Amino acid sequence: MAVRRVAVLGAGSWGTAFAKVLADSGTDVVLWARRDEIADSITRERINTGYLPGVVLPDNLGATSDAGLALRGADAVVLAVPSQTLRANLSAWRPLLPSGATLVSLAKGVELGTLKRMSEVIGEVAGVPQSQVAVVSGPNLAKEIAAEQPTATVIACTDHDRAVDLQRACSNGYFRPYTNTDVVGCELGGACKNVIALACGMAAGLGFGDNTMASIITRGLAETARLGAALGADPLTFAGLAGLGDLVATCASPLSRNRSFGERLGRGETLAQAQEAAHGQVAEGVKSCSSIRELARRLDVEMPITDGVHGVCHDGLDPRALGAALIGRERKAERQ
Repeated sequence: MAVRRVAVLGAGSWGTAFAKVLADSGTDVVLWARRDEIADSITRERINTGYLPGVVLPDNLGATSDAGLALRGADAVVLAVPSQTLRANLSAWRPLLPSGATLVSLAKGVELGTLKRMSEVIGEVAGVPQSQVAVVSGPNLAKEIAAEQPTATVIACTDHDRAVDLQRACSNGYFRPYTNTDVVGCELGGACKNVIALACGMAAGLGFGDNTMASIITRGLAETARLGAALGADPLTFAGLAGLGDLVATCASPLSRNRSFGERLGRGETLAQAQEAAHGQVAEGVKSCSSIRELARRLDVEMPITDGVHGVCHDGLDPRALGAALIGRERKAERQ
């Protein structure tokens, strides 16, 4: 089924940037914003002043605060809300979802309590098969994409034809999507990289350099791949855009909310101080580290960096102690 009209639910930085990608690819888009003033700003000025100031949005990108209006006649529905609020939001939208529409997740996380991936939450709440659910994951920093800097991403769906339809709907001169059928691997890469980026930020806040960063990124990828293996993911996914690509961008860029949040913690700020400095922007890894840690324990998978980030964020562990604990772990072969 060709994707001609898309509803994007969530007008934050990434939701707006992805809506722009779709519109620039020739797809008609309606962006739903929770606040009337954001929808009005986009309609009148063609700018989302709250999240992407200075970025002029295409004329074929509409905006509304009426979810029913946004969803009417959509071939695909993009869910661009934080991972821990996805269930509640989607429950409210379910009666409005067009029958047969592809449901696309931009959220990167593992749900607290249920330990479900976002595609699992969507399938459960919307009452649709997993073949109707797709995820987008990769090195996708919203501000760079909105500025039309070249990037690539992965569209993962167990139904390859649906993935191809979405690929066509969001391909343009600066955004190159690849398809993949390994939804599990793509989602885990996207969720775990936020946690590893927090650790990289802490290291930067403590004044450590590139050797430390490279070590955290590499060992973070190793523990992500271990979790993926336990859940049946394709190991090659973690060497691709949704694995290593997303991990490098999120761990290295000052545009990354998780990296910046971790850096504040490394400089000695409390969790509350770091959250206040983030001005309402969500650092997904702060909550996801708890659910990912619990999922790993349930599967008997060792994830020491994730354990340490959880300790700093939720148990009062000093970031310096985290570094010492990781360095002081039992010596072993690299692939163990």
